[in-house]
Amino acid sequence: MARLLADRPTDTLTIGDMARQLGHSHGAVRNAALTLVRRGEADQSGTGQPEFGANAKTAAAAQTAVISPPGTHAPRTQPTTACTTITAATTPKQTGPIRRAGGQLYHPRELADLPDVEALNRLRDADVPVLLYGPPGTGKTSLVEAAFPDLLTVAGDGDTTVGDLIGEYTQADSGGYVFQYGPLVTAMTEGRALLIDDATLISPKVLAALYPAMDGRRQIQVKAHKGETIKAEPGFYVVAGHNPGVHGAVLTEALASRFSVQIQIGTDYDLALALRIDARVVRVARHLARQVELGELGWAPQLRELLSYQKTEAVLGTKAALANLVGIAPVEDRDIVADAVVKAVGVKKIAPLTLGKQLPASATRQPPSTGSAHRGRPR
Repeated sequence: MARLLADRPTDTLTIGDMARQLGHSHGAVRNAALTLVRRGEADQSGTGQPEFGANAKTAAAAQTAVISPPGTHAPRTQPTTACTTITAATTPKQTGPIRRAGGQLYHPRELADLPDVEALNRLRDADVPVLLYGPPGTGKTSLVEAAFPDLLTVAGDGDTTVGDLIGEYTQADSGGYVFQYGPLVTAMTEGRALLIDDATLISPKVLAALYPAMDGRRQIQVKAHKGETIKAEPGFYVVAGHNPGVHGAVLTEALASRFSVQIQIGTDYDLALALRIDARVVRVARHLARQVELGELGWAPQLRELLSYQKTEAVLGTKAALANLVGIAPVEDRDIVADAVVKAVGVKKIAPLTLGKQLPASATRQPPSTGSAHRGRPR
């Protein structure tokens, strides 16, 4: 990374630019770029989509490959003056789209009279943990990624272990075993934000390993690695995601009590219209969402499904996109969803996208013949 920037001293490069040239994932490139900036070995500019450039220290950093163990990175810079009462007027509002590390745009929404990304950053500076809850596909993860460029993520499920959070021994190339720190330790020692996605799918016994890092102790003990004590650097912050309607998701009192602020996230259907998704489909989704709120239905299309509909329509056409929208609904809600689509769109019947009868051979594409009659020189 440093070598790439040093070779182009007059240029500024985005995460996407560097990922394409280095052949690595956007996440890996982002982490490396932010590490160079924290060490003072590169400069960062830009507000929506950050850009990185070389400085006087970049060339020296490019001479030797350095893999820093946890704890060697400078922690996230904290405000020089603690502010516990901040009014919305103290900072200009940034309401324009924000480009996430993967290149996708995030459109901020209002939260407590502030853009949501700004509100989350203020909560982080005050060390107030946040739990985001709502149906899958409403943008919980997107919001956190937009707010915290230094984010590490743990994707929770029923198989998540303490080792997935803290770390565990792995076999090295030499045949021996080395302890590989997990994302919780990395976030603590580097002062970074940590998202525990689908936290309520993780066993409460596993989540208990996280709690000492979030309370006044701000430290954990790694029993598997010589009983080592890990202390959280300034900037370490935990945010969690919860999907209440997902089977197996249980918000325990122990987990809920650790998050002082809990924010409900729903789909912004006005944004869906602004993104030029078919207004009829958005109207159906909004209507179904009201039925979900009333307890009459268990599922409604969220922004993720609406964006998927738009892409499918562009590739396969409206009929196939509508059929797919009905097909992704849970079986128990599918008939109601299909009826709502039929009424809104004005078609006779909508069934899930399904393979039909076999096409005749003449209708399928045949590969060019490679027989011997075509191999010689043209006559």
